[in-house]
Amino acid sequence: MPDAKQKFFDPRPESVSLAREFAVTTLSSWGLDGATEDIRLCVSELASNALAHGSDTEHGFLVKMDADEDFVHVEVHDSRPRHRREPAIAHLGEADTTGRGLQIVASLADGWGVEDRRPSGKIVWTRFKAGQPGGQARAC
Repeated sequence: MPDAKQKFFDPRPESVSLAREFAVTTLSSWGLDGATEDIRLCVSELASNALAHGSDTEHGFLVKMDADEDFVHVEVHDSRPRHRREPAIAHLGEADTTGRGLQIVASLADGWGVEDRRPSGKIVWTRFKAGQPGGQARAC
């Protein structure tokens, strides 16, 4: 089993691309390239959501990755106290231009969810089958 890796990112737009790079580098170091593009895209969506909804000007977000024989686990932690509304898949019209991030995550990941983070914030997690062949993102 590879060692879990985590990295903190500052609350700035450039951190989303840095989080993607961290995910790709981590997967490559573990020799788990099978679902790289799917994981990369989901990290991008969750990091963007953390910046938009879970971070403030003082607090960024944390990306944590772990793997076992069956799954690659990815978590994005933010520190802003949770709003009453839990993150959920939005039901949007064709003309809507934003709000599809969790739809993308749900369509690519083999599971996802939201947990409380103590003392404040939330954790949005995803998991992907570790032995997934290829490396190309599946169609949404």
